[in-house]
Amino acid sequence: MARAFENLFSPLSVGPTTLQNRIFSTGHMTVLLKDGQPSDAMVAYHKARAEGGVGLIIVEAARAHVSGDSGRPAIRAFEDACIPGYRRIAEACHPFGCKVFAQLSHPGREMPLAADGTLAVAVAPSAIPNERFHVMPREMPAALIKDIVAGFESAAGRIQQAGLDGIEVVASHGYLIAQFFNPRVNVRSDEYGGSFDNRLRFAREVLTAVRRGAGQDLTIGMRLSGEEKDHVGLQSAEFLEIAEALANDGVLDYLNVTAGTSAGLAGSVHIVPPMAIETAYTAPLAAAIRARTEIPVFVAGRINQPQIAEEILASGQADMCGMTRAMIADPEMPAKTSAGKADTIRACVACNQACIGHMLNGYPISCIQHPETGRELEFYPRKPAKSSRQIMVVGGGPAGMKAAAVAAERGHEVALYEASDQLGGQIGLAQLLPGRAEFGGVTQNLAREMSAAGVEVHLNREVTPDLIEGVAPDVLILATGATLFTPHLEGSDEAHVVTAWQVLQGEANVGSRVAITDWRCDWVGLGLAERLARDGCHVRLAVNGTMAGQLIPQYARDKWLGDLHRLGVEIIPYARFFGADNDCAYFQHTLSGEPIVLEGIDTVVTALGNRPDTSLADSLGEWSGENHMIGDCLCPRTVEEAVLEGLRVGTQI
Repeated sequence: MARAFENLFSPLSVGPTTLQNRIFSTGHMTVLLKDGQPSDAMVAYHKARAEGGVGLIIVEAARAHVSGDSGRPAIRAFEDACIPGYRRIAEACHPFGCKVFAQLSHPGREMPLAADGTLAVAVAPSAIPNERFHVMPREMPAALIKDIVAGFESAAGRIQQAGLDGIEVVASHGYLIAQFFNPRVNVRSDEYGGSFDNRLRFAREVLTAVRRGAGQDLTIGMRLSGEEKDHVGLQSAEFLEIAEALANDGVLDYLNVTAGTSAGLAGSVHIVPPMAIETAYTAPLAAAIRARTEIPVFVAGRINQPQIAEEILASGQADMCGMTRAMIADPEMPAKTSAGKADTIRACVACNQACIGHMLNGYPISCIQHPETGRELEFYPRKPAKSSRQIMVVGGGPAGMKAAAVAAERGHEVALYEASDQLGGQIGLAQLLPGRAEFGGVTQNLAREMSAAGVEVHLNREVTPDLIEGVAPDVLILATGATLFTPHLEGSDEAHVVTAWQVLQGEANVGSRVAITDWRCDWVGLGLAERLARDGCHVRLAVNGTMAGQLIPQYARDKWLGDLHRLGVEIIPYARFFGADNDCAYFQHTLSGEPIVLEGIDTVVTALGNRPDTSLADSLGEWSGENHMIGDCLCPRTVEEAVLEGLRVGTQI
């Protein structure tokens, strides 16, 4: 183990449990359930992280009571059927020295839909509405409170029977227990509302019940938001008092600190903070709580590198570091760090696209850089090729790089050809957007994988049919990417119209009053608007969709929209671009068909999408060798699809 990480790889006793290191995977929804219980895919997912050296896995939030069974599928810990699934996870992880905790929760008013897709009967301490989901809950009668407490006890007993090592009770992110804490949400006048101790009564009853159900041999913890970061959310000073009081009760073995709340759009960004938020920003919240309590304090929130985690531990801000997305991107991150190979880690870039983005859309978890995540049963272990073949990959974007790396790792002889002087394709443009520099890490990570696998890379080498004939590969993989889609625009001869790529590459002289026409509704329009606004331009962002950023993960989009509002960017939705002249941009409302005219425009910046570059494929003529098309040349999409297709073709050959 590298001495530089001596704190990260020191053991920690948490109640009756000793953890082999200070890295843990936080409770996070994977959408890998079957009939409300852990599936084979979920077992394989957690096993991969245990095998990769993580000290502790906290399995995703399970519903402790049927009243919290929502339209977002979760483990039903209120049924005995959960026991075998939990047991299989523990049995898969324990051989690697990894401990496994369950997580028990109740969403309270954060529950827009029931399990059958109808509007839920949401319950809360008081009938105070939720802003994000527009839910007006029912005030919980005292009898239901008692029944939910009993549900936590029964669920804890099931987890104990399953052979897990601990239980974490969720009181973070504005869910039910946190709703009782908040005097602006809990306005009850009975024993569960009013005074500070009354507002803590429900949490204390739940913790006592969980301890009874679990017995003395399991570790019991609680997850708290150190600050909810919402206009009526709990503030850090309030949480300090709550944490200190609960820690002093003697039931808890640890506190797990995060930030944010599900109750509002601004607070929900912090449930899975995007790359625009600085790394380790929650560590000071944990440090404040650790200074007031005697039990171990865990922390999570944008801790994506072992160096960052080591610094948090060394400075005494926390005792354990949650590095969930870091291990979604690279399940072997702990083992690589321990072995002194931290420079080989595939670092998470916090794009949120295939992890939380998949979950919010109801699909299994994955990673744009490491699509093996969530697909462990399909791609683990990597199978060697039956015989080595000569493979020629054309295109050094993410699709080509992943295909080359995987094929070479399996034993093929692989050469990759890139027409430009650098790898990465459009990643090189994406990383130029404000707050997106970290995205360039995708290229670095894939390039490192190619190098380790022995791929031969040729830059500044345009591939022609003659070159292909000369190389005579056994397999040809075309990953030639896409080109800008540039339709004819009315009036473009007299207007100053430039493309998004020209702006990002510094090839356009942009005026002071700008209209961005954003057909894509993704990162590009948002990023261009921020960049130009910060450059001092007056910016109007006209999007051909319901909102700017319609196609990107919610938490990343919402953070960006808040930033653009502060910068004074005007956003016009439902706008189909029609044309421009020397001082106006013309749009049509996509619903009413009425014109939208933006006057006083110096420059129109277009983000109208890309079209597949099939020129090489079209010119191959009668070349009859085995060939595959992947990535944007097949159909323009995102990095996620490009890397996944690279993985699949590299695995199949």
